[in-house]
Amino acid sequence: MSEEWRGPIATMRNGWGGRDFPHPAGRRRLLGDLPQGMDPRTPLQNSMARCRDLGPIFEMRFLNRRIVFVQGAALNAELCDESRFGKTLAPAVSNLRMFVGDGLFTAYTDEPNWALAHDLLRPAFTKPAMVTYHDTMNEVADELIERWERADAPVDVSGDLTRLTLETIGRTSFSHSFGSFEREEQDVFVSSMIRALTHGMRRQAIMMMPWGRWVVGRADRRAQAAQSVVDDMVDGIIADRLAADDNHERDLLGLMLHSAHQDTGARLDPLAVRRNVVTFLVAGHETTSGALSFALWFLATHPQVRSRAQAEVDAVLAGEVGGIPSYAAIARLRYVRRVLDEALRLWPTAPAYARTPLRDTVIGEGAGVGAPITMTTDDWALIHLPLLHRDRSVWGEDVERFDPDRFLPEAVRRRPAHSYKPFGTGERACIGRQFALHEAVLVLARLLHRFDFEADPGYELRITERLTLMPEGFTLTPRLRTPSTVSTIDQ
Repeated sequence: MSEEWRGPIATMRNGWGGRDFPHPAGRRRLLGDLPQGMDPRTPLQNSMARCRDLGPIFEMRFLNRRIVFVQGAALNAELCDESRFGKTLAPAVSNLRMFVGDGLFTAYTDEPNWALAHDLLRPAFTKPAMVTYHDTMNEVADELIERWERADAPVDVSGDLTRLTLETIGRTSFSHSFGSFEREEQDVFVSSMIRALTHGMRRQAIMMMPWGRWVVGRADRRAQAAQSVVDDMVDGIIADRLAADDNHERDLLGLMLHSAHQDTGARLDPLAVRRNVVTFLVAGHETTSGALSFALWFLATHPQVRSRAQAEVDAVLAGEVGGIPSYAAIARLRYVRRVLDEALRLWPTAPAYARTPLRDTVIGEGAGVGAPITMTTDDWALIHLPLLHRDRSVWGEDVERFDPDRFLPEAVRRRPAHSYKPFGTGERACIGRQFALHEAVLVLARLLHRFDFEADPGYELRITERLTLMPEGFTLTPRLRTPSTVSTIDQ
């Protein structure tokens, strides 16, 4: 792929041979599809409201720039064919390169550091490695539970779960504690990270506005100042490890610092180590805390689902020492896992990924798009996951209904491939998927076992967009419960 593709501006060039696609009503000659009266801070939710009935592929134009979206499952299945298509960087992700360069998430697949880091870090996500993380996950869950037991007011769900997931990734992957439950104020790492992520999400929109380049220059400097705080903290973590002369080769940092590629002998240079530590700290806690927050929202507002999940948890943990799940117990929490899967269907916390062809090709035959579509290597499409996961041809007419049994094994087998993609696709899918799922099921089980949840009846779900999705202003009142003595599990 040509080098000019790599900048945030270049990635907006998306011609598709001049072909027009369906677009929302109200397009204006100069402004394109910039909506009147809609919140500029929520572009994803704006597109959900305006574009869900436009068919499997649609476009939105902003001034002279164009984004083509795919929401149809059949068309997405075609774009997930790794022999024909690969990951590219959507503008918001490309903008993050100013902070983390060629880290695993923001690298182009043909960049050497992507393949090197991917190969070196795979051992950190094998089953033997996951077993070593399990006890730490339980220890951090204990700290969250203790915090909620002491609470004398509704708890900030997303804030506390962010503490939990940051602490978990810090201790398991970098043998470092942030002391997240030792203070009330938000960790400076988190606040600085949020500023950088939010800027990355909104940077392209700013640049498309009048005087945008001037405005974005000032915003870049503020975001880079926030990122320097993150970088300094990470440099301190790395320096502490090197000074301790302790390899900890089974954790991510040890692998990055001390491992060489088994075939080439190549090692990650110090800048690449820092970039990937930042990447894992951010990706390893931000998406998981969002997934847990959405799952707790649905559990709090669907008492029958919550009761069924609690019955399963009580039955599984009744056979565990101290009611603490062992590593093997997590796989038996099948209904809890389905709750998590359904929450990620409706609100995938990493809500999109971009695909581009490896060579010029034709797509869409039999996918309900009319005439087949020519797609060149200069074209890309953004897979809109909240809309893909609401494709009525796959999920039925009741797509907004929260129903964990959509993920019963027989239902999963009946669904077409690539209709559910909360962790991305192919070789660029999330490397930490199993880590995130194991942690999330464990935490949900621990919380369901210990508490009943009462949500504010006046609260309506609000979602903040900062590259990832997160409930905003969501609080719960946790109340201690006595686990039942259920002896059977309703699967």
